[in-house]
Amino acid sequence: MSTISNDFDYCLGERVRAEREIRGWSLSDLADRSGVSRAMIHKIERGESSPTASLLGKLCGAFSLTVSALIARAEAGSERLARRADQQVWTDPETGYTRRHVSPASGSPFDIVEIDLPAGASVAYPASSFVFLRQCIWVVEGELTFTEGGIVHNLGAGDCLLLGPAADCEFRNRSTAHCRYVVTLSKTG
Repeated sequence: MSTISNDFDYCLGERVRAEREIRGWSLSDLADRSGVSRAMIHKIERGESSPTASLLGKLCGAFSLTVSALIARAEAGSERLARRADQQVWTDPETGYTRRHVSPASGSPFDIVEIDLPAGASVAYPASSFVFLRQCIWVVEGELTFTEGGIVHNLGAGDCLLLGPAADCEFRNRSTAHCRYVVTLSKTG
């Protein structure tokens, strides 16, 4: 398993800048739309900072992209087959949360992402990350407490949850063992 290297941080930063410039947005525009500071966006765009899952979620929400789509665009892949050894793996530097982009980066209308959430870890995303998406969570191994808005879902291995309307959410592993789950995402509209 590999993690995103400094070279990939640079490519990811270049992609964030390209997405911003395609839209004709200034750093301030993106900061206002995402809730991420101009200084942090500048560091990410220059490859000087490896963003957390939460920060990527906020930026992607502003771009109406999934995190997986942004990572795939940064990789510039166009294959229809994604072999496990070649799938991009990213580790959140803050939580140790590991995200594997399973689906090929060929412009598919959906993304499949495998997550390994360490014991005791949690990752939160704002509703803006999900406004343009339909998502389904399938727990493969372990236990996951998923909070969407004010609703708490306690999920175990084999459980599958179709998410409702966009709401602030949190993925939390309250157990003493890791939790592995799969998220499928598709754009709405």
